[in-house]
Formats: sequence, C-alpha cells, structure tokens
Amino acid sequence: MPKASPSLQTLPPEAAAALVRLGEHLALARVRRQESQRAWAQRLGVSIPTLARLERGDAGVSAGILATALWMVGRTQALGDLAAPEQDAGALELDIRAARRTRAVRSQASISARLSRKPGST
Repeated sequence: MPKASPSLQTLPPEAAAALVRLGEHLALARVRRQESQRAWAQRLGVSIPTLARLERGDAGVSAGILATALWMVGRTQALGDLAAPEQDAGALELDIRAARRTRAVRSQASISARLSRKPGST
C-alpha cells in the first residue's frame, strides 16, 4: 500500500467533511440507480475497495476517479464550475482593493472638459 501523502494529513476539516458528503451523495446515487458496488467499480475501472473508499470520502482517492464518478451521475459540469473565476470571492476582493489604490488617469476637471465638448471636435 502506498504511503499517505503529507497533504492528506493536514486536510482542513471543512474539506474532509465536504469529501465525506460527496462520497455519501455518490453512494446514494448508486443505490437509487439500483446498481451494485461491483457494477460501479467495473464502470469506474477500480476495485470494490477503492469504490468503497470513494463513497466514504477518502481524500486519497484520485481526482480522475472522482471525475469519472461525477460523469456517471451526469454532474461533470459541476466539477468544472467548482473554481470558476466568477465564484472566487477572494480574488474579487483583491481586484476591488487594487482598483481603489490605482490613481485616476485623468483629473475630474479634465473629464468634465472632455464631456462638455461637442461630438466630432477634438
């Protein structure tokens, strides 16, 4: 059996709980489809113990196996959207802070003068 990655030892509790919830949801999806662990393991290309680890939320199961399981339940789009830029509140906050620090290129007087000009005159 391969050594456990040090990153799995320091998995944040929220992330571990989310993996457990995901595993439970995948197990429920399999049961609702009335499929055995053996059938799903074969479709995933993994052993039954690996499928059981996935359904328990084991963080050591590969992302590829997880992606295939999501595909099997028609949820691969959700995987791609997990880190969508428009959902990244931390980066949005940094963008706003940077915009506040940036000085205006034109002064307010310059903007007013430009807006008061007639169209077509330069």
